[in-house]
Amino acid sequence: MSSFASRLLPGRNRGPDALAMLGAMPVPVVLLDAENRFRFANHAAEQFLGISASGLAQIRLQDIVPPDNPLFLLIAQVRQTEATISDHDLTLESPRLHKVGITVQGSPLPEEANSVLLVMQDASAARALDRQLAFRGAARSVTGMAAILAHEVKNPLSGIRGAAQLLEASVGADDRELAELIRDEADRIRALVDRMEAFGEKPIVRAPVNIHRVLEHVRKLAQTGFAEGIRFQEQYDPSLPPVWGNRDQLVQVILNLIKNAAEAAMHAANSRPEITLLTGFQHGMRIAVPGTTQRLELPLFVTVRDNGPGIPDDIRPHLFEPFVTSKAAGSGLGLALVAKIVGDHGGLIEVDSKPGRTDFRLHLPVVTEKDADK
Repeated sequence: MSSFASRLLPGRNRGPDALAMLGAMPVPVVLLDAENRFRFANHAAEQFLGISASGLAQIRLQDIVPPDNPLFLLIAQVRQTEATISDHDLTLESPRLHKVGITVQGSPLPEEANSVLLVMQDASAARALDRQLAFRGAARSVTGMAAILAHEVKNPLSGIRGAAQLLEASVGADDRELAELIRDEADRIRALVDRMEAFGEKPIVRAPVNIHRVLEHVRKLAQTGFAEGIRFQEQYDPSLPPVWGNRDQLVQVILNLIKNAAEAAMHAANSRPEITLLTGFQHGMRIAVPGTTQRLELPLFVTVRDNGPGIPDDIRPHLFEPFVTSKAAGSGLGLALVAKIVGDHGGLIEVDSKPGRTDFRLHLPVVTEKDADK
């Protein structure tokens, strides 16, 4: 616990044990005095707010959260009623802070007049997992559809394409253009069926993967092709352990995300398109493995960020569903496939978007001793 925290809460009933308990809590906890100054912040709160405890000691809550935020109404109600009050799905947004879907519980401290203890929890990861499980169900529907299409459509398509090629060689110039159009459309439909077949339930061959090599490989591909002229920034944690996954599939995931980021960053109104690639290690990210009592640790994260216009509000909740797209010529399968591959790895994908910044964040498993023995 920081020296700042150790000097706080000198009340009759809160000695070092109470401080240690608050400091060790895995969720952000802060204590505000009557003027909403920070009198205590545990380590989780420092990470959540992005400010050290010593920095928080110098400011008030309204210095990082706008005074019209509903959080201040909650705090006022706690002081007025002297009861514990909770609020859900709050947004804490300012130039220094951007948190969405936050649950806050405020409690009074009777022996310290007008002081309020706030416990904050980010529920976005849990909601993202719920959505991802739904997306995987939708992906399985695509798998079944692809199997039907492969059987019922591919064979006739081959015949149509072959007939179009024969016509090209035997008709005049005017009709040859129509024959080429038939052949090209047959190829386009076949390519769509092939993409849908990628949703098939195939076992993953896993090995230790250096995620930074994957990122650098995809970045080079992008900068020599579809992302030429876009500025890339890398903010990597060099101490990360290997990911336990399939390199080729992770390349496909990152490639899809960077391609989408490039298209967003190249928006007509953006004069300085930019993509930022970030990696890091986040303790405490765990999810349940469906159908088991096992809980999977997901400490490693990868973020692909662009400075485009953001994702429309009406599309964002359905972003990873098959056939949902904002692109005029898009199939809506790219992000659905990303979500499936990440889910097959036992990982989690989140998106956070506003005008000028969109983050796609992957939470991935790392190699364990058990994996290394395989």
